This record gives sequence, structure tokens and C-alpha cells, in this order.
Amino acid sequence: MSLVKESIEVNVPVRTAYDQWTQFESFPQFMDGVERIDQLTDTLTHWVTKVGGAKREFDAEVTEQIPDTKVAWVTVGGESDQSGLVTFEPIDAFHTQITLMMDFDPEGVAENIGDGLAFVDRLVKGDLKRFKHFIEDRGTATGQ
Repeated sequence: MSLVKESIEVNVPVRTAYDQWTQFESFPQFMDGVERIDQLTDTLTHWVTKVGGAKREFDAEVTEQIPDTKVAWVTVGGESDQSGLVTFEPIDAFHTQITLMMDFDPEGVAENIGDGLAFVDRLVKGDLKRFKHFIEDRGTATGQ
């Protein structure tokens, strides 16, 4: 298993950052390689991704969710083996520190090479930067 850990400060209150992050179906708007996410139940989502030419489909189950604090997940079935945790820490009333940690199991030669070149680290860092711009430009979470 490989571990990725990235953090970013966003200029919105913790409630706004958390509320947007839990709008899973909006992820394709700021996550590179995520084509679609379908919310199947309160805790189960279906993902369609295409990263580096490899298309994957899998389900992810939220295993722990504490409002304004954290969301943890694990993949179930499908073509991807990963787990993760995103935490939200208020810096002050208008700024939030978001930390994203992911464990994943690279498969095959291409993914192992990509892992060795820190491809997923750069992808996650880019996704967090796009999330920052997405939520700061809006000022409020989608769906509200």
C-alpha cells in the first residue's frame, strides 16, 4: 500500500468547506480524472474515474463521518483498493485547514511506476488546489 497526505488552507469557514466536500456528486467539477459520482445511499457512492488512460469503476463506503470534522471511506468491490480520510480543522472563523490522506494499492507496472514518480501525490495536490478555488469562488456550498 502507498500513502498520500496533502493539506491546504481554504478561505471559507469550516462548515462551508465540510458541506461542499460532502456533496460527492460535485467532485468531477474539481477532481482531475473523476468522470462521475453517483450517491447510491447516505453512505455509498459509485465512482467512474479515468486516470492516465485507465478507466475504473468502484463503490466507496463512508465508514465514519463527523460533521465539520472528518469523513473516512473505503472502497468496496470494483477495480480500486483504497481507503482515505479527509479532516477539516478551523484555523479561525473564516479559514479552514483541509488534510486528505489516502492509502491505495497500485496495480500493474504502469501504476507502480506512477506511484514511484509520485503521480498520485501531484494529482491529490492539484485536486485540493482546484477545490480551494471552487469553494472560494462560490463562497457557499453547492446544493444550499
